[in-house]
Amino acid sequence: MSSILEARDVVVSYRGKGFRAASLLALRGVSIELRSGETLGLVGESGSGKTTLGRAILGLAPVTGGSITYDGREITDLRRRDRRLLGREIQAVFQDPYSSLSPSMTIESILSEPLTATGMPKRVAREKIANLLDRVGLPSSARSRLPREFSGGQRQRIAIARALALNPRVIVCDEPVSALDLSTQARVLDLFIEIQERTGVAYLFVSHDLSVVRHISHRVAVMYRGEIVEVGDGDQVTARPAHPYTQRLFLAAPVSDPDAQRERRAQRRELVALDAGLEP
Repeated sequence: MSSILEARDVVVSYRGKGFRAASLLALRGVSIELRSGETLGLVGESGSGKTTLGRAILGLAPVTGGSITYDGREITDLRRRDRRLLGREIQAVFQDPYSSLSPSMTIESILSEPLTATGMPKRVAREKIANLLDRVGLPSSARSRLPREFSGGQRQRIAIARALALNPRVIVCDEPVSALDLSTQARVLDLFIEIQERTGVAYLFVSHDLSVVRHISHRVAVMYRGEIVEVGDGDQVTARPAHPYTQRLFLAAPVSDPDAQRERRAQRRELVALDAGLEP
């Protein structure tokens, strides 16, 4: 598969508050490659920089070093108009679907907004909306309802439908299932996989949960303190991690067997004690 999105030595820093405050380095020379039609899982704990990298790709975080290219074109510092046009190619699904959906707009209005903004006739947009709702497993009657009338899983399906409206080639998924219960998580993850198989869209899938990225990712990159510490095949990284930090994430993931869970906790404590270079 050819590369569609690349980040090379990306640095993101934020100015500290106060006259003498030091700058905060959120990303420290991060490089990743997303291939056409694949899912790259980006995993790490809170503060690792994974969400910042997704925001940098979307133009929502200040890139102070390095470069980001899409389909061979530099997109690091686009003008507002060019960034808006790029929105047809790169979309996003965020963690909280309710906050990303206008509570006063019907689902039809939410989904038609990106379509009519491109000049699509209203009749064609209505047909497209029916297709989008069907694609994410919602009835056509959903179009006349408000976001508050849906469950969390259904609202996330609506957010996915909106992201698909312009047929993007890349979707940045920032913790899209972390607010959902386990059974709903599984159904939404299966929906992401089904959509990818149908459309060939590529996902940058950001999560703190190693078991979630294992379910959906072709490759996995692990972030710690603003750096990539391990990257490789999804099955390899999530089942047989090489880096001590990834091993800690692996051992922190819950399992159903109580004995196995106790053993994992003991192994994690031992690993933390041995890792002098990593904080416990």
